[in-house]
Amino acid sequence: MGQASTGAAPAIELRHIWKVFGQGDGAKAISLAQNGASRAEILQQTQQTVAVRDVSFSVARGETFVVMGLSGSGKSTLIRCLSRLVEPTAGEVLLNGDNLLSMTDEQLIDVRRGRMSMVFQHFGLFPHRKVIDNIAYGLEVQKIDKATRIARATEVLNIVGLDGWANHYPQQLSGGMQQRVGLARALAVDPQILLFDEPFSALDPLIRKEMQDELIRLQKTMQRTVVFITHDFAEALRLGDRIAIMKDGSFDQVGTPEEIVSNPATPYVREFVNDVPRAKVLSVKTVTVSGQPVSGARTVSSTAKIETIIPMLLERDEHITVVDSNNDVIGVVNRQSVASILQAEQR
Repeated sequence: MGQASTGAAPAIELRHIWKVFGQGDGAKAISLAQNGASRAEILQQTQQTVAVRDVSFSVARGETFVVMGLSGSGKSTLIRCLSRLVEPTAGEVLLNGDNLLSMTDEQLIDVRRGRMSMVFQHFGLFPHRKVIDNIAYGLEVQKIDKATRIARATEVLNIVGLDGWANHYPQQLSGGMQQRVGLARALAVDPQILLFDEPFSALDPLIRKEMQDELIRLQKTMQRTVVFITHDFAEALRLGDRIAIMKDGSFDQVGTPEEIVSNPATPYVREFVNDVPRAKVLSVKTVTVSGQPVSGARTVSSTAKIETIIPMLLERDEHITVVDSNNDVIGVVNRQSVASILQAEQR
């Protein structure tokens, strides 16, 4: 989706985040977890639950970082620690180098009003307010004058494809349209950081895909820093520049969709990867072999998905020339190299 910045300090950095639920300070529970105790053992000894275990990661400016995990994996708790809707038991949360955990209530309110927006699974729209007023709410809280906030709300309303719906009420909109209002409300304050907690999981499959497409389109033009939570591996593959697979409060693997699909690090990750059509995820670069370009052969980018070249190979038995971002030839791809990937998938 987005193209991460290089060479700059990360927009978001989490360092050794722990979250322990239950009475007490959590130190004993953390110590037990560090020594390899299971959740059940910790609960038995401390009456506490370790929801997030020593998680560290960073997100570059403009990057879409997806945390994927099943129910109970700790992913929603993690994003709430990131926003301080839940207070971490230990660790650091840095936004552009500023320590979120040392901020006063007033400073935290300012961050949430301007620098960071969050979109939840449940839309949380005000039923008594029209669509335009729902979208403008964050600006109203900032005490922006009415004319300015209505103009900005109208602008983002058009951006998310709801032109003409400004004066309707939320209950008059479909679920997908309501989620677009929620997205517009988040965008209205022009945040640099967007946090999504399973925002599309309550939507029908076709509407869900539309919303994924919408987010991909917006990210190409707006280049926000995004942390996106999902339990759907296919959604993670579509949206993420990088994906973290979360299990039992910690990360099993972090990598690009291509890295995870081509080289799953654990049996748990492999379970998700097994049913993924590799040709849709892996790039042409992974099946490129050394060889000289054939005169008149077609040329493709190394970053193109394998599925895009299969029709070419079926039309003619040829070598396709593969080039990098500088249009320099890096090799060729042929039926045999592609077949090896597809055969591995079938096995």
